Amino acid sequence: MADSEHLTARAPMVTRCCIVGGGPAGMMLGYLLARAGIEALVLEKHADFFRDFRGDTVHPSTLQVMDELGLIDDFLKLPHEELQTLEGYFGQTKVRLADIGRTNAKHPFIAFMPQWDFLNFLREQGRRYPQLKVLMSTEATDLIWENGTVVGIKAQDGDGPLDIRADLVVACDGRHSVMRRRAELEVEDIGAPMDVLWFRVGKQGETESVLARIEAGQMMVTLDRGDYWQCAYVIAKGQYEAVRARGLQAFRADIRRLVPILGATVDDVKSWDDVKLLTVAINRLPRWTRPGLLCIGDAAHAMSPVGGVGVNLAVQDAVATANLLAETLRERTPREADLDAVRQRREFPVRVTQAMQVIVQNNVVAMALKPGGAPIEPPLLVRIINAVPWLQGWTARFLAIGVRPEHVRSPE
Repeated sequence: MADSEHLTARAPMVTRCCIVGGGPAGMMLGYLLARAGIEALVLEKHADFFRDFRGDTVHPSTLQVMDELGLIDDFLKLPHEELQTLEGYFGQTKVRLADIGRTNAKHPFIAFMPQWDFLNFLREQGRRYPQLKVLMSTEATDLIWENGTVVGIKAQDGDGPLDIRADLVVACDGRHSVMRRRAELEVEDIGAPMDVLWFRVGKQGETESVLARIEAGQMMVTLDRGDYWQCAYVIAKGQYEAVRARGLQAFRADIRRLVPILGATVDDVKSWDDVKLLTVAINRLPRWTRPGLLCIGDAAHAMSPVGGVGVNLAVQDAVATANLLAETLRERTPREADLDAVRQRREFPVRVTQAMQVIVQNNVVAMALKPGGAPIEPPLLVRIINAVPWLQGWTARFLAIGVRPEHVRSPE
């Protein structure tokens, strides 16, 4: 029996860099490393990239990266919607919060594109590089350690257990990262006062570019997706069951009152199965590394949906990682000090962005969700931004380009 088991055991796979998670950080890093001639293996636990209600706001910072890679023309041929100004209603008052046209961005708009299209595009473009391999339906379950150093991962695919040995493991497996947990990395929880209910409804008749609507006790974001609206109904933290208890009819009635243009199609939400709960979290790792392991993207810092920055910060992490580690990976196994250079580069923009998200949460979202409050009026700062157009360029630059934007410097 032992001999039979030995004969059927699978030999370990070996790669230079094993990337766990095929999201924006993982696929972009895999592409960049392969482009630099470095063997990269990306593991994605699902059979495809199709997951609805994932982040799909592609900001000018990411469009700039695609431009620097020579991919922008083909990328923008994918179905997408473009938004240049960000506007919202506070009660009955319409305000403009940002104007990306007032930045120096080469591509001065936000592209709303399904994340699965973005990820499939990177996978297809990556086929030109034989150093890139993407394993779908392959789930990383544990780390392999030797003498206190991560030297690979244990995985599971359709054929059973699989060991993958690597000089570097990069955890890009999201805010619930298994690799982070197996590495026993401490998570600093910053907190968020809200959760989000995602759903979609058809589009009929009137359309407008207004992004957010805030009334006393209610807040909702609507994203124009061409032939339908993607909607984010913001609720107080932990109140999902209370919303459900009021019933689906009451939920649809609240939406009609808040966003009248959805009145004709909100019945597309036929059951609670059509509503997806996003439990909002803001957190980060004080330490992003163990010897042989690096965490980036949501595995290193979960972002609030405020501003739709999560995808773009993940891409920025991947660009910085390739910039800092590609040459090292070409020559030798990176030391932990080499890996920590990524945290040193990216921690400041993460902290600043999360701080601004907390300010918005505490001063806008929490105010909006306060039950039985007075009629909503725009806060003073919002009124000033609305009245001074050049300030809308500053807010757009912070949101759409970000703090310390990364540029592709890894070799091809």
